[in-house]
Amino acid sequence: MLILKNVEVYYGKIHAVKHVSLHVRKGEIVALIGANGAGKTTLLSTISGLIRSSSGNILYEGSEISGRNPDAIVKLGISHVPEGRHIFKTLSVEDNLLLGSYHRYSFRKSGPVKKDMEKMYAMFPILAKRKKQLAGTLSGGEQQMLAIGRALMAEPRLLILDEPGTGLAPTIAKEIFSHIVRLRDDHGLTVLLVEQNARSALKIADSGYVIETGRIILQGSAEELLLNRDVQRAYLGRDLDTESPL
Repeated sequence: MLILKNVEVYYGKIHAVKHVSLHVRKGEIVALIGANGAGKTTLLSTISGLIRSSSGNILYEGSEISGRNPDAIVKLGISHVPEGRHIFKTLSVEDNLLLGSYHRYSFRKSGPVKKDMEKMYAMFPILAKRKKQLAGTLSGGEQQMLAIGRALMAEPRLLILDEPGTGLAPTIAKEIFSHIVRLRDDHGLTVLLVEQNARSALKIADSGYVIETGRIILQGSAEELLLNRDVQRAYLGRDLDTESPL
């Protein structure tokens, strides 16, 4: 579904992403893990058109999308939930969801959008209770649910998630990850996931990549990466020499 070939990104003279190639198959959750500053967010922003690549190819469903504007990429079927959520805090929950469907909405064809809003409320019942509440007054977990719901209102086939568990209590983060799994299992959604908690990401993923200083240094199935000695030492906080395998 998504293929990156030798993608390079610069911030001025800073070489942020270096010859990155990866692929995301339809119906998979693919985890991208790495330390802070490794290039994860930059890579996601490049896919969604927020940052332009210097070279390389980004193919979505067989078509080149590098160089396209973000709104065009959303219309093609890619939604991006950014790090920090970036909800509209002074607008209601309902209005935030409605804005997620901006490229679909018209007063003459508002019926399907309203039905999709009801689906979001069914998926995240707490949002139904808060629909008239200002988004900025929600808890961190509720804001993350809203950010995901807003992205889903665009009817994506590929959902890009950047650090959905950041700043959340472990129980709330676990709930968010369970929603991500259901999106794949029940709705057939494809997910590209960046998450600082590498163990949580790999536990729900089908496959994964490890990025370090802008380069992909490892790739494999999620199970292979969970059992990899170097990944465990660097990102999972355990050492195979002193503990039994997962």
